[in-house]
Amino acid sequence: MRAYLGLIFALSLMCLNKPVLAHQLSTAYLNLSLQPESIEGNWQIRVRDLEHYILFDLPNKHRPQEPADGMIFWHEIMAKTLQVTNFTRKQLSIRAGGDPCPLVVDPQLQLDRHFNQPYLVISFEGNCSPDEHISLNYQAFFDKDARHKAIVTVKTAGQNISRVLSQNNREQRISLKQTSLWQTFCQYLYQGVIHIWLGTDHILFLLVLLLTICFSNRKYGISDKRPQQISWQAITDKKIILWQSAGLVTAFTLAHSITLTATALGWSWLPSAYVEGIIALSVLFTALNNVYPMVIRLGWLTFVFGLFHGMGFASVLTELGLAPDRQLLSILSFNLGVELGQLVILVVILPLLMALRFKAWYGKYLIPTASAAIALIAMQWTVERFFP
Repeated sequence: MRAYLGLIFALSLMCLNKPVLAHQLSTAYLNLSLQPESIEGNWQIRVRDLEHYILFDLPNKHRPQEPADGMIFWHEIMAKTLQVTNFTRKQLSIRAGGDPCPLVVDPQLQLDRHFNQPYLVISFEGNCSPDEHISLNYQAFFDKDARHKAIVTVKTAGQNISRVLSQNNREQRISLKQTSLWQTFCQYLYQGVIHIWLGTDHILFLLVLLLTICFSNRKYGISDKRPQQISWQAITDKKIILWQSAGLVTAFTLAHSITLTATALGWSWLPSAYVEGIIALSVLFTALNNVYPMVIRLGWLTFVFGLFHGMGFASVLTELGLAPDRQLLSILSFNLGVELGQLVILVVILPLLMALRFKAWYGKYLIPTASAAIALIAMQWTVERFFP
């Protein structure tokens, strides 16, 4: 029965026929570099987001009666350069002090990748003189996706300033004065919390680990005709559950703290595309391990996979940029933010799972079905990241 339920659930997800995305569901990157007489910058936006406003996929010019092929090519993007530059000037405005800063958008577009997805890079220059502060007004994509975020990095002499623009925070006034240690700490702490909450793959990894934290398992039904079956037995002692949860969280924290710090400081490990693919594989393997346990001691499994999750965290921190004279503080506060975000997830999910652990359907149906569904999502992530 549980195999049938898992199969039905998996097939229903496949019928949705939509790509499953992790990390940033809809995220743009706005990078500003302040010069004495101008503001240089670039806006990096996901091609999939921009396609909601500019139709890139064109019919074949030799066979105009045929529909578009569903794929976007570089020549199709370049054909819409004017629309892209107009869209930029319409959705983004900057003021230096109280004066407007007209943007001159470079028609030479470029392509980049974030989390293995194509991003269009639009460079621009603002003709103004930054003084003590600048003001940003950002209106893009919120009418299509209320969860859209724009990560802003402002580079000035001696410091990097990070901000996040969202639907409820579209306008921001950024002071260019040297930030205090406390302000730097709060900025990177906030970014760490936001990243773990937007990182769907990290959340699902924690979830598949926690799904079985309230149970022990034993195998039964061994015969030549029937494979072993798994019986999940609820743990009655809450102290044991809390101790096991603390062990897993500690292993994950220790592992990703090591690689996050090392990678952020410039130690090269693996290309980002491989790291993201291995993170997807970690979710896939851990989910399948719930369906048929191959690894019983999850602490070691969590530690090993946590090393790669730390590299994924570091890629975001690298894109945000480290405060030049406060690198260690930036890394420590970002890492602490990740831990706080993770702790909130644990506090929300663990009491619910503990309350439900004695329900007969939990071990019999919920664990295999939910794990199979997560495994399917992770399988799609793996294919998308290793074979973009």
